[in-house]
Formats: sequence, C-alpha cells, structure tokens
Amino acid sequence: MADAIAMLDYRFDPLVAEWFEGKFGVPTEPQREGWKAIGSGEDVLISAPTGSGKTLAAFLICLDRLVKVARTGDLADRTVAVYVSPLKALSSDIARNLEAPLAEIRELAGKRGVSLQPIRTALRTGDTPASDRRKLISRPPHILVTTPESLFILLTAARSREVLKTAGTVIVDEIHAVAGFLIGKSRDRICRLLRFGHQREMDVSVAVPQESLGPVATNEQWEETYDAIARLAKQHRTTLIFVNTRRLSERVAHRLAERLGSEAVLPHHGSLSRELRLEAEDRLKRGDLRAVVATASLELGIDIGTVDLVCQIGSPRSISVALQRIGRSGHWVGALPRGRLFPMSRDGLIECAALVHAIRDGELDRLRIPKAPLDVLAQQIVAAVACEKFEESDLFRLVRRAHPYRPIPRRDYDSAVEMLSEGITTARGRRGAYLHRDRVHGLLRPRRGTRLAAITSGGAIPDTAQSLVLAEPAGTTIGMVDEDFAVESSIGDVFLLGTTSWRVRRVESGQIRVEDARGAAPSIPFWLREAPGRTAELSSYVSSLRKRIDEMAGDGPGRAEEFLARNCGLGPSGAGQAVQYIAARRAALGAVPTARRIVAERFFDEAGAMQLVIHAPLGSQVNRAWGLALRKRFCRRFNLELQAAATDDRIVISLTEQHSFPLELAFAFVQPASLRRVLTQALLDSHMFSAPRAYSRRCAS
Repeated sequence: MADAIAMLDYRFDPLVAEWFEGKFGVPTEPQREGWKAIGSGEDVLISAPTGSGKTLAAFLICLDRLVKVARTGDLADRTVAVYVSPLKALSSDIARNLEAPLAEIRELAGKRGVSLQPIRTALRTGDTPASDRRKLISRPPHILVTTPESLFILLTAARSREVLKTAGTVIVDEIHAVAGFLIGKSRDRICRLLRFGHQREMDVSVAVPQESLGPVATNEQWEETYDAIARLAKQHRTTLIFVNTRRLSERVAHRLAERLGSEAVLPHHGSLSRELRLEAEDRLKRGDLRAVVATASLELGIDIGTVDLVCQIGSPRSISVALQRIGRSGHWVGALPRGRLFPMSRDGLIECAALVHAIRDGELDRLRIPKAPLDVLAQQIVAAVACEKFEESDLFRLVRRAHPYRPIPRRDYDSAVEMLSEGITTARGRRGAYLHRDRVHGLLRPRRGTRLAAITSGGAIPDTAQSLVLAEPAGTTIGMVDEDFAVESSIGDVFLLGTTSWRVRRVESGQIRVEDARGAAPSIPFWLREAPGRTAELSSYVSSLRKRIDEMAGDGPGRAEEFLARNCGLGPSGAGQAVQYIAARRAALGAVPTARRIVAERFFDEAGAMQLVIHAPLGSQVNRAWGLALRKRFCRRFNLELQAAATDDRIVISLTEQHSFPLELAFAFVQPASLRRVLTQALLDSHMFSAPRAYSRRCAS
C-alpha cells in the first residue's frame, strides 16, 4: 500500500491507495479523520473550508469498497451509493469527477495486471434525457448522482424505489443548502460531527468607481465597472463573475463580450437550456473562457480548478453565499481564493464593506431549520401513501423520526391527513382529496392520480410562469424567459439569451419561436421574483458599521476612513465615500438609521402625494412583513387601498395629501401583541394566496 495513507485506521485497496498518493500525495485532516469515522460505519457530518477535500473524503471509501468487490468478479448491477447535491451543475461536476478517478484506477489496475469489473455511475437530474432515465432502471448504476428534487421523484415511483433499496451509503453535499439532518430521531443512530473550521484565508476587497456612487448606478459607472472587470479578466486565466439576477447575467455577459471577445465570455443561469449550461461548464473547466457570468447556478461546490478570481457585482446579500462564491476561485488545497466586490450604489457600498468585515470576523449566517412545516408534511404524506398503504399511527411515528418534525403534535398530523383525504372547499366544490382514509382500520391508501400529484407538486419553491424559447428552423430549446416578458414581446423584437441575439418570429402559448438575429442590437429579457433578500446576520453588520462610522466621524473623517481601510477592504476613495454618505444621512434625517434607531420620514413628492418612509436596515424579510402589516393598518384607518414597498433598508408607503397624522404614530400602528393577527390578515389578502375566499377562511380558522 502507498506510504501516504498506509498508516490510516481504514485500510484502502492497494490500487486505490497508490492512485491517491500519485494524484494528491498526503491526505488532508478532514480526509484522515473522515475516513476513520466512515470506515467504522458511523454517520458522519464533515464541516471544513472549501478546497479541503471533503467530497473525496466522503467518496473514496465508497469507491474503495467497489474496487475490492470488482477484484473478485462478484460486482452485481445494483446501486450501493447515492450522492445528493442541491444543484444540477454540481451533480454534473461530481459525475465527471467520479468517472476520471475510476478510469485512472482502471488504467492502474491494467498496469499492475489486476482484472477489475467496470464500476458504473449515472446522473439523474431534471436535465437527464428520458433514454438515460430508462437505463438507470433497467441496469442500475453502482453510484447514483442526483439532486434532492430528482431523489424525491425517484422515491415516489415504484421501479426506482426498488433500485434505491440496495443503497447502503448516502452522501449529501452542501448540506446547508437543504437545511436538514438526515439521521432524524433514532436512539441507535448518532451522527458524528467532524468540524475543522470554516475560515480560510481570502484576498477580498471592495472596488469602487472613480465617480461618487449615488442611490443607483449611472451609465458611466456601469461602463467603468465593465472596464474594470475586463481588465481583471485579462490579468487572470479565468474569472467567474457573480450577479444576483438572470437578467443581469445576460446583460453583463453581453457587455464583457464586447470588451473581451464573443468567444471569451458566456452567461450561466437556470433559464438557459441544458446544452448551453453544459457548454459553459465544460469550456470553463478546459480554461477556454476568460469569464463566465453566473447567478446562484454556479455558486455551490463545483470543482473549477482554473478559476483564480471571483467578481461579485452588487452585494450577494448573504455572508455564507459570499464565502461560497469567492471560494470558487482557487478551489484546491493550498490555494488563496480572491474576490472583488463591485457595489453599484451608496447603500451597496456600506453593505459590501460590512460583508468584508463579517468575513474577516469569521461570521456566518445562521442556518434556520423550519419547525414542523405543515405544507411539506402534506407533500410527504401524499408521496409516501402514493407508493404503498400506511397505517396512520405508523406513518406518524415515521414522520416524527425526521428532525424538523420531532415536536409535531398528533393533532397537527391528523389535521393534515383530514385535509388530504377530504379535500378543500372551493367555488367549484371540494377539491384536493388525494388519499382514501379508512377510519375503521386506520389505513391510508392512494387515490387515482395521487402519485402524479406527488411527482408534479413536490418542493416548497413556488412555480413561476416561464415560456420556452425555441430556435427555428430546428425547434431547438435554448432556454426560458418569464411569461410576462413573452406576452409583452412582438414579432420582430430582438432579445439576448446566452450571448446570442434572437429575433421573435412567433409568440405561442407557453413558448416563443425565434431565429438568429445575427448580431442585431438586443434588449435584455427579464425574470420576475428572483433577487435575494439580505440575511439577518449581514443586516446586523450593516447596522453596526453605520453606527461605528457615525461615532468615529464625530472626531473627523480620518479615524473612520482608517477603520474602513483596515477592516472592510475599502481603498481611499471607497472609505471616503462611505464616511461622506453616513454624514449626509445624519444631516438629512437628524440621525443615522440602525437596527436600534429606526427613523420615520414624511415628505410630499412632485405630484403632491405624501410618502412615508421608515428607514430600517433590518433586511427585506423583516421589512416586507412590517410593511405588509403597516399597509393593512393604514388601509383600515383611511379606508383606502395604498401602495407599499419594502427593501433591505427601508419601507415606503404612498399616501395622499389628505392623510394627516402625527409622524410618531407611524411606530404605533403595528404593536407586538397584534402583529401576528394583522400580518396573517394582510397575507391572506395578498397575491401569495390567490385561492378562493372559502379556502382562505378555512386556512385562517
């Protein structure tokens, strides 16, 4: 056995040991400790920085066990391991990274005169062609790579459940993204946590345009930002640029292609076709691209060794997301990740500075696992019963083994079962009855259509209306656009998708037929409801930084600027702009808004309407809830429908010139004791609940 891992507690096959030493040399600490725990049969959670070899720590013993059986010729066609990752790109990447080690071990076996049976892997995601899905059933792979959504579907279908029954190992990557623990409540199963810290030395700073930032970026500032990113891209092998929306991904890729060349830049986001996304991923791995402009579609775990710089346009709104994205550069052991943040507004400047401060402090966003969510419970009950009949008490005990449902009372479970068996009242009668409930024997059975409902309605992410984009004359799918964009498009319009200009030939129900516009000047498509909100932890850092700058600037700008340069990654221009902005806020409002100092402002706009602004840097989740409740109270108070909007830093409510009240009452309209009731009523009247009123009243009760 190879010397590098010969002294480990777990004894690897000589072929695997020799391959590892030739490929990687000495194991990392997460690998050494992980193999020890995994080899002893424990359930293990490995927490370690990006690039420390966590994924291989989980995989190698699985591969080793397959190699040992393949030596004997007794390797059967059955699945022994399932790898689950939350992104299609990551799943494709792992599939490729499994094939390469297996091929290299097989080649090594040939050199050593060892006969090995083929060890097979397969990928199952929403992009997997139907023919490959059928092969997975007819001849199961030894290792199955999939996503949580596809795993849900596999578990719901009878034939694929048989394939999964033989799996003895489950590997879940990027577990924070699925926010749940798989062991559940079981006395004989204990998950061992191996923690090696999350901090990794990073080169992170904030790049600020020469022209002073304002409430929004000017065209000149955008051009300066494109030029700066293009210069950085030319100085590095491959640069990964992250943006927060698909629209911006297309726009930035288009403008960078003008500077770097049309063959040097590609966008990557979830609305592009599978072929276009795979092309971007493959060319990125080969080092054929100068830059890729991506959304969250490339932020998790994908192993891209050639990327040595990450740029983020605007704040990613999350500390953990920033670490994930910046960690895509230098994604190998011993490398130094490099990241540059490009704020596009004054608020964005403060947020990016606070983000760098949080990263240097070693802060992370708190992972919040929902407690017993009843919507997910209903989905899981339907999916379970779709496959086999269940005794109600047995299914309840199974539900309570899952970590989030440990405290769920029986009455909540019974209510969910009752709703699923009796349906709900709508204007068209009772609907949504998915289960047969035998109350005498306490049995649950599926109805006709139960399995189809489970397969097509899983998950807690709301559906968004999308229209396919088909390229003529072949009818090839090149991606999707928001349905609203499709409806607003006319024949002859030119828009951008995947760095190519497309001319609309025909708009049909659910699809747009287009042709190559051959470089004609395009518009940029839009996708609604996709920009993320700022996390509570980052909002806390934004609030603290505002307060600290305000306090330090009382003695002059020098001390505050020095602090920003030393702790927040700002250069002289950025530090000066941040201090000036906070001073301007104090001058305009009389105080600097923080999480502990909420400021209300009222003014008349040019049309004579009154605008009420609540300055509160609490993040959009808090501000949207507060804004909904405030709007509900104002509507009741003045008997008039009002417009309201909320961002990460403020709430804006549009009133009329007739709405007069003391400004301090703005804080009295919503009180803690009545917040839940008012917010519930506001939500039931919002677009989130577009079902008939009869159902809304049933939910409210």
